Amino acid sequence: MTQHLHGKQSKVYSMASADELKARIAELEHELAQVKGKVGARGKIQQMSSEVVDSNPYSRLMALKRMGIVDNYERIREFTVAVVGIGGVGSVTAEMLTRCGIGKLLLFDYDKVELANMNRLFFQPHQAGMSKVEAAEKTLRDINPDVEFETYNYNITTVENFQHFMDRVKYGGLKDQMPVDLVLSCVDNFEARMTINTACNELGQHWFESGVSENAVSGHIQFIQPGATACFACAPPLIVATNQDEKTLKREGVCAASLPTTMGIVAGFLVQNTLKYLLGFGNVTHYLGYNALQDFFPSMSMMPNPNCDDNHCRKQQVEYQKREAAKPKPEVKEQEEEKIVHQENDWGIELVSETTEEELNAAEGEKPSLVSGVTVAYTKPVKETKDDSASVETSEQSLEDLMAQMKSL
Repeated sequence: MTQHLHGKQSKVYSMASADELKARIAELEHELAQVKGKVGARGKIQQMSSEVVDSNPYSRLMALKRMGIVDNYERIREFTVAVVGIGGVGSVTAEMLTRCGIGKLLLFDYDKVELANMNRLFFQPHQAGMSKVEAAEKTLRDINPDVEFETYNYNITTVENFQHFMDRVKYGGLKDQMPVDLVLSCVDNFEARMTINTACNELGQHWFESGVSENAVSGHIQFIQPGATACFACAPPLIVATNQDEKTLKREGVCAASLPTTMGIVAGFLVQNTLKYLLGFGNVTHYLGYNALQDFFPSMSMMPNPNCDDNHCRKQQVEYQKREAAKPKPEVKEQEEEKIVHQENDWGIELVSETTEEELNAAEGEKPSLVSGVTVAYTKPVKETKDDSASVETSEQSLEDLMAQMKSL
């Protein structure tokens, strides 16, 4: 009897396990189909539409045009942006640009997705082990298949990869043999930033630098226009200026903190200014910082250093000054002083001073000697002099007589 029960129970368990396995297989097949774009993916849209329907992925974006913020939002499809570093800031930046309908994205990174990255946005646990650029491309294509992608899984700081990186910045635009429109630096080390700075200075390429502090509660973005603004080498961090190896800053067993909130805020600032730069609306910030502890947002502009260590930066400064000098100077028109015209009135009322000029001058009192063009706000009134010779007439009438006279009036 006992053996029969055990056999029946074992059969129930095996049936339950088989059902669970079938369900798991179906779930994996569904996920695989999603990855391959067979489920939930939409077809490409040839032209952006402002039609307000639930099936239009661009209706909310095109509303910016209708509301007068952007003259022609459709131009977003003409631009190419290179994102270097697909980490906490770079992955969210790439996603935002994809959702905005950017024409083309070039993604550069050499790292792999790890479970330690799950505290950030964008990446998912099942992507662990994949290269970041590969995982990002697959996710972003599902979000918006209209965007073109180029992915490069290598370290841009090596000698063999640096020239290829420069070539893709110079010729990687949507049109053949055209440069990208903007480079976004989302890397987490000084060596990579200096590499991007060197390439962009040599090419005269505009770019944004961004970063988040090691304690994860502050960050910044910086717009760099070679020749016109300070490059990354014009005012480098202390570790770079003293020619020290930044690896000496890292302590064994201690990793940098990371908050998805700070990463998302910095990425938002970065993409917002990217859109302003590409579509020509609002003011593009030269430098914008963020301190989460005080909710402090410092902003400033930094001029290029004429003695910058980067010789390409110095050359760009000379070229920029030549271009500025060649621009026609704006004509300055002299503004004529407007004559004060009093409104006519039906009653002929005129304001006339009851004080004569002599009385006015006498009332002003003494004036100190001042330089030409300077006047006093007020003067000390003239003291009235007492005339001792004046006398008061006296009367012999009593107070009672005077009161009687007043009552008789």
